[in-house]
Amino acid sequence: MTTDTRTTTTDTRTARRNDVALGVFRLVVSFLFGFHGLMGLGFFGGVDGQGAAVPFGSWPGWYGSVIELAGAVLVLLGLWARPAAFVLSGVMAFAYFTVHQPVALLPIHNNGELAAVYCWAFLLLSALGPGAFTLRRALRR
Repeated sequence: MTTDTRTTTTDTRTARRNDVALGVFRLVVSFLFGFHGLMGLGFFGGVDGQGAAVPFGSWPGWYGSVIELAGAVLVLLGLWARPAAFVLSGVMAFAYFTVHQPVALLPIHNNGELAAVYCWAFLLLSALGPGAFTLRRALRR
């Protein structure tokens, strides 16, 4: 076996491992994020812990919850994952700058850590793609 063959085999294994890691990351992040959309619609304790939903049709809360849920499902399934992740990144940036940042400058002081982390996680997914375990790949086969 030559050096080139070993390098190619190692690169292939690394690429597969990265693809799987990215797929697992996408599954976990989108699954957890979907609960935020559901909470806005009154599930899992709702927005107040008592089961209250954001009023139907209210801007931006109700629309944000619907976008969060629909986007999380698309990213979870791996269907149009890049554009959906890009939209969700924007939704979280909007949430951070309109809700959290006016309270205080830093996320640790304004309770905006989760919005910031989701924003960057979805931006990463939009840049790198969905990784392994997507419905789109399964349908291609």
